Amino acid sequence: MARKQDIVYSRVVLEFTAAANEFCKYAERASEISGGELLRILQRLLPFLYIKASLLPSLEPFFEDSNAKAVKESDWAAVRDVLKERFGSADAYLEAYDPKIKEADGPVVGSIAEDMADIYQDLKNFLINYRTGTNEVMNDAIWECKLNFENYWGQRLTDSLRAIHRFVYSGEEINKIAPSEGNLEKMDTSDWIITRRQKDFRKNGKQ
Repeated sequence: MARKQDIVYSRVVLEFTAAANEFCKYAERASEISGGELLRILQRLLPFLYIKASLLPSLEPFFEDSNAKAVKESDWAAVRDVLKERFGSADAYLEAYDPKIKEADGPVVGSIAEDMADIYQDLKNFLINYRTGTNEVMNDAIWECKLNFENYWGQRLTDSLRAIHRFVYSGEEINKIAPSEGNLEKMDTSDWIITRRQKDFRKNGKQ
């Protein structure tokens, strides 16, 4: 049976760490890349990241309190804002598979930029804690990232990938893509189910 100190350096963990690092690199350099190119990069990177996250080992946390969270709300907003500007009219998508759709009074709308910023928040926090080299901190970083993947951002990843797939094979230019129903960018989304869930995730990520 593998020891915990061996598990944190296992192949599946190292491969996930490499995928997480690649994702964060593109998120932080998004201003240097066109929206169309960035979406095509994500089309290839997100499935790889999903697979590697799904293979993370099941661990138990060492500490009662969660690891320190380095990514602040302002960091999340900075990533979101750049991505939203890059993706333009391709950013908003109608959510088709969220189990809470029945609870919503209006359309359930997602944002690729917000989804990617949520994923960035969790992966960046994971990377910073994993790189401490302290086995207990690394263990808890893996445990927390896997938990968040299973309960939240894994679904956000697959939802965004559906929207990205649509764009990549639509043959349309990014500025010519119109939201499916009305002008979603001008709607007040503060009470929508997806927006509330994202706010809860970011709030928990800072604890």
